[in-house]
Amino acid sequence: MASRYARNAIVLGLLSAIGPFAIDMYLPALPTIAADLQASTVATQMTLMAFFLAFGICQIVYGPVSDMQGRKPPLYFGLVLFIIGSVGCGFAQNIFWLIAFRFVQGAGASSVMVIPRAIIRDLHTGTEATRLMALVMLVFSVSPILAPLTGSGLIVVFGWRAVFAAVTVAALAGLVLIAGWLPETRPPEDRIRVTPGQVLTSFGLLLRDPHFMGLTFIGGLGMASFFAFLASSSFVYIGHFGLTPIQYSVCFALNAIGFIGASQFAAFLGTRFGTGRTILGAVWVYAAFAVLLLAVTIAGSDSLVILIVLLFCTFAALGLVIPSAMVLSLEAHGPIAGMASALGGTLQMITGGLMIAVTSVIFNGTAMPMVAIIALCALGALALSLATLRCPVPISHGAE
Repeated sequence: MASRYARNAIVLGLLSAIGPFAIDMYLPALPTIAADLQASTVATQMTLMAFFLAFGICQIVYGPVSDMQGRKPPLYFGLVLFIIGSVGCGFAQNIFWLIAFRFVQGAGASSVMVIPRAIIRDLHTGTEATRLMALVMLVFSVSPILAPLTGSGLIVVFGWRAVFAAVTVAALAGLVLIAGWLPETRPPEDRIRVTPGQVLTSFGLLLRDPHFMGLTFIGGLGMASFFAFLASSSFVYIGHFGLTPIQYSVCFALNAIGFIGASQFAAFLGTRFGTGRTILGAVWVYAAFAVLLLAVTIAGSDSLVILIVLLFCTFAALGLVIPSAMVLSLEAHGPIAGMASALGGTLQMITGGLMIAVTSVIFNGTAMPMVAIIALCALGALALSLATLRCPVPISHGAE
């Protein structure tokens, strides 16, 4: 049993890492891409927004399809689409084609984000689901820790197009994992015939559920603050503070270590204090450090060390918030876990994509716009937490 649990965590974690891998490897290349394709900073950041919008919107399709056809077929389709987008990005000759193929790439990558969450709900609920989600995120952490360093090395030796060759190889490895190691967790007898009307009815039910919506946007605003960091950090660290791509990758990895390290305590704290109280406490910490960072930045601080330390603390708190909020949002919706995961993921990714757009528009070459957006997201998440978690979250009636 333990070996199957570990196998599921490894496979789901590696699959979930493919999409972020395509983001994190790419970040150190943004200034180089802007120069090579003679594109503006805003246009280059739009390649990120295009990825995230497709990444979010297409989850609406993958979730219901996985409830109807099983979990594995849409995973295969999504990874093939991701490979097509990656190859197209590698051969793009201008920023417009790069934006278009990043959209295709994001459309494929969304399958390996939404479906693993539904698989976790197929297998477990409650604390066991949180524990598996935390283990998945531990495996998933290979992306934000190693991907920027790998991307920097490839960029220095082979140029930025090599990044897309590498993510193509990662997607091919994902196909092998699905075929050989991932069991089908949605057997035929559990599948439901999904019509557009049923999808709309299920989405309507979810949209009217204040706990689901509140928890979705608590996690979504947390993700959005990290997306603002993704969109701006390479330009701030490399352009403003003068770091090399490799030095930037190390700084980026520190934030990932904080996030992933904290996430491993989510199940323990959820068992000890309750998942809702854990989320609320972690959001308070997240907001406190984000507002502190904004305050010292407004006061005139332009210290890279202070920025890194306070971002580390801010994103470490998010490591407790995001996996716990994901699990709790699906807790009462086992029969439509795929659709619930899809809608939640779509709303979160759209929120993140909009924050990337806002950050891009107000970016001025310094850390201030990025820091301001992170603080705004943190305060929004805190307000939602106070409103959502005052009353008990519905308990699932699904089986383990």
